[in-house]
Amino acid sequence: MAAVVTATAATVVSAGPAEAAPRHEDGLSPDILAIMGKPAYEHAQWGLLEIDDTTGEVIHSQYPNQFFIPGSTAKLVSVSGTWHTLGGEHRFTTPVQAVGSRSGSVLDGTLAMVAQGDLTMGGRTKPDGSVDFTPIDHTYANDLPGATLTPENPLAGLNEIAGQVRASGITEVHGDVAVDPRLFAPDAGLDPTPTPLIINDNLIDLLTTATTPGQPAQLSWRPQVAPYQVESTVQTVAAGGTTSIDVSASPDGTHITLSGTIAADAQPTLRVSQVQDPNAFGRTALIEALARAGVTVTAPPTGPNPVGLLPDSYDGTQRVAAYVSPVYAEYARLILKVSHNLGANLGICLMAVTTGSHQCKDGFAALRDFLIQAGIDPTKVQLLDGRGGNPVDRVTPDVENEILHYWQGTPEATRFREALPILGVDGSLAFACAGCPTCPGKGKVWAKPGTVAGFDAVNQRLAIGAETLGGYLAAGHGRLHTFYLAVNGASTQDINTFFDVVNDLNRIAGLLQEQAEARS
Repeated sequence: MAAVVTATAATVVSAGPAEAAPRHEDGLSPDILAIMGKPAYEHAQWGLLEIDDTTGEVIHSQYPNQFFIPGSTAKLVSVSGTWHTLGGEHRFTTPVQAVGSRSGSVLDGTLAMVAQGDLTMGGRTKPDGSVDFTPIDHTYANDLPGATLTPENPLAGLNEIAGQVRASGITEVHGDVAVDPRLFAPDAGLDPTPTPLIINDNLIDLLTTATTPGQPAQLSWRPQVAPYQVESTVQTVAAGGTTSIDVSASPDGTHITLSGTIAADAQPTLRVSQVQDPNAFGRTALIEALARAGVTVTAPPTGPNPVGLLPDSYDGTQRVAAYVSPVYAEYARLILKVSHNLGANLGICLMAVTTGSHQCKDGFAALRDFLIQAGIDPTKVQLLDGRGGNPVDRVTPDVENEILHYWQGTPEATRFREALPILGVDGSLAFACAGCPTCPGKGKVWAKPGTVAGFDAVNQRLAIGAETLGGYLAAGHGRLHTFYLAVNGASTQDINTFFDVVNDLNRIAGLLQEQAEARS
């Protein structure tokens, strides 16, 4: 059983971020202790720190200065650093430059789209300028059931650029189109690997819909860009049958095959396949968008991205189009709401760019600078990515609370808090109250969850390296508590019982919120 000690006293410190508080007897309620004492946690270690953000009172504290595997709660650190470094109102402007000579409507030369690290390139942008998301993002479609698509066109940004090129008066390009990817060098140490140009998260979406038992299933896919081809041998089986769909692709990613079965009563099932060469993909997609806008390009639409045509400088060239993104705060909201791994890693590269570097690894120095400027000891954090998926990643409950407290002292306090998933309402906590008519904390807990799990071959079980949750609790009368809750080393039978662990942390957070409100 995880070690849990109880008592009635709470430690009080001065208002502001708590100093490194020792573990102490913290009066956890019997219902919370009962959850922590379940067999799944027999060999696990719990960590908890809850602080009244107004007074600095430490409400609950257990191993607050011990390192825990954070899972995706590491995004509270990386996204905070990126948000602070870029600014919440920062917009990414992706220009297209006409390189060469122009005669009337004809460009003799190259259209160069200069990638600027825009996470979505319009592919999720709603009419009001916000960024769309679903509770289970398509980036998780091959790993989690229930992933769905947003309705926006993944090629929206490229279509807008193409329209602007045509509006500039260009109808013919006697030459080529190139993507300029020199903003930063992709770092294979970051998984998934960010690239300066990202279209549809560098994924092909593959949606299978059941038909009649014994008949081929229906397939739709997007974005449809040459030379990508998709074939499906998925068959519809009787209602109640097995839904199991596998995806394979050629080494260059352009020939994709789906196989397996889908039950006649199953919901449409989403899978994804990786775009192996985002620059070549983006070039072709832009050439096709230009054709739709009435601009012809003499170069073949498919093939490698011709980086050799890019100039050393764009001085003296004409800008003929530019796509302007939503504000970064909207991207942060996407990353935090759905635990968007690519976006979190991208933040590391974008921070590097602000230092004048083209190497993503230099973003960690900018992240360290943010922590120091925020008055936070950076030695309480160990990270080798932005998503929380590297084996070295560690955080203390104390540092997560300090980051959460930092935001409360900024003009972005409300926007940051509301960018977090809300218990039982949206994002990756949308289903936290499913099947629970009286869900503690529903709508009153804003928190980022995290998971690290894998198969234990020795015991044929699911090993949960970490399940974590960190954010804010509504404490009544407009007050907030910051909290960080972690369990490392749990174990469950399978994926179904794994969700019991997730729900355990959600319930503990909800109970902490109810108890905080009751104290006020």
